[in-house]
Amino acid sequence: MNLKYLGIFTAALLTVSGGANAAALFDVYAGATVGIGGTTLFANDHDVSKSAQSYGAVLGFDIPVFRFELEYDYMHADTISMHVGMINAYAKMPLPAVKPYIGVGIGNIFSGDDDGFMDIDSVAAYQAMLGVTFDIPVLPIDVDVEGRVLYAADIYDYNGLKPDFLQYEARLKLRYVF
Repeated sequence: MNLKYLGIFTAALLTVSGGANAAALFDVYAGATVGIGGTTLFANDHDVSKSAQSYGAVLGFDIPVFRFELEYDYMHADTISMHVGMINAYAKMPLPAVKPYIGVGIGNIFSGDDDGFMDIDSVAAYQAMLGVTFDIPVLPIDVDVEGRVLYAADIYDYNGLKPDFLQYEARLKLRYVF
């Protein structure tokens, strides 16, 4: 009789702890992001700052010390809207429940406009992130809280005016780990 209960307890423990995935070298995940902050356009000694928000999706893989992901973001700041694709790399502290991290990304602003009258050129973009990951016990969900800064140079050319774009925001990312 005791062997039967031991078997049920072991099966339940493996189900809750994710024992089937314990030997995996890395975890694959997909997630969604939402951010709020501001943008600044720098052009010829004239800076314009606006409030901004972003929405996005990520797909990546997580190994014990590093994380890599593909990211899509839609950003909107009062009159400016744009679509951004990024490749990100993160270094993290491998702690049990809370993992601080630092990250960098490189990508492209591939579509957008400024107030509907000026198309934003396809231009390289760079970003840096600093945050913390919270592992939700028993569920395959990770929550990232991060600060992010994104920079792109010369996003459009309007009669010789070539503004640089800077976005800074606080962001929440929910990731489902497969």
